[in-house]
Amino acid sequence: MKVLFITNWYPTHDFSYGGVFVREHARAVAAAGNEVVVLHLARASKECRGLWKMEEELDPELREGIPAYHVFHRMLRLRGASYPLYLYSAIKAFRRLRANGFEPDVIHAHIYDAGVPAVMIGKRNGIPVVATEQFTGFPRRTLSRAAVRKARYAYRNADRVLPVSMHLQRAIEAYGIEAKFEIVPNVVDTSLFFTAPRRAKKNDEKRMIFVGNLEPSQHKGYPTLLEALILLGKRRSDWRLDVIGEGPERLDYQRRTEAAGLQGPVFFHGAKSKREIAEMMRGSDLFVLPSRMETFGCVLAEALASGLPIVSTTVGSIPEVVPREAGILVPPDDPPALVDALDSVLSNLGSYDRDAIAADARARYSLEAVGAQLQGIYDSLRSASAADAAAAAAKAAES
Repeated sequence: MKVLFITNWYPTHDFSYGGVFVREHARAVAAAGNEVVVLHLARASKECRGLWKMEEELDPELREGIPAYHVFHRMLRLRGASYPLYLYSAIKAFRRLRANGFEPDVIHAHIYDAGVPAVMIGKRNGIPVVATEQFTGFPRRTLSRAAVRKARYAYRNADRVLPVSMHLQRAIEAYGIEAKFEIVPNVVDTSLFFTAPRRAKKNDEKRMIFVGNLEPSQHKGYPTLLEALILLGKRRSDWRLDVIGEGPERLDYQRRTEAAGLQGPVFFHGAKSKREIAEMMRGSDLFVLPSRMETFGCVLAEALASGLPIVSTTVGSIPEVVPREAGILVPPDDPPALVDALDSVLSNLGSYDRDAIAADARARYSLEAVGAQLQGIYDSLRSASAADAAAAAAKAAES
């Protein structure tokens, strides 16, 4: 089967982590035995001389084995003119792929905005369309009226809409948007994230790890974590924390951590590759993420696949992702509750079965598991489409 991904988010040289979860879905679909091509609708570009252009991604580290094309359109000053050109560039890019021999059996859009051209192309060419949604704007209630109209059009006309969590589905429905929903989670590359035999330690130090963007929104909750660490330092000294992540607040967070006297047990490492993060997780004892909002939480699933017990919050999709037996969840913005959870897990690490935690994550989030779920959806839609075509042909013959 040939599957065309149409997405606004995808890794680029300028933003190598942008839309990585879209590429992981594409890899899952390819792992299920399908031919996959990605159209990344990269929006307006000052360098675009004509109305639009399409560039193939040639970097093997960005491709990850998936053919991908970045689609740009001219930047226009006239208000309201940019979006029609965005749609035009998507349609032209699709036609070019088809002229080059790629005839998709299914179109898979990612994010509601890309769902609009995906549905337009699918309806015009008789191709089933599914759409995955990840956008935090739905639970945050930040969509503009125009954005809601786009989402409503895309999702009412898509054959299936695939939020990555039930929490996100409910947030979409809260806008009055109706669709044929089915939950399909994000993917974890379990060839990178897995358990390994623990190396003998020279001391009894217990290692915690935090992975998240260090941004002004405090979305990942580092300030709350810092307050909890100050309290933890008064209870015990047998721990350290590795902070993985970059962002405009990193230096401020480092200064605040040093001012709290925690420069010894807390280490800021900046941004790391997936491979480096996976290796650090295998050497850790506990994963902590005191988020204030999550539509899924890919790093949580990656930590689970690494066999780590979790201390996180009860917000958003986190209770769906983290099983009860895999850790402790506490209310957001609650340092006393967070330190109690950290203290409890650190004191009872032996009660968590790392192999069982990792096995459960593989069964839910691996390339193979998610690929099989998407394959089942594609197959059902193709069968329904074929049945509809046969019925239409029979009706035409009778008339």
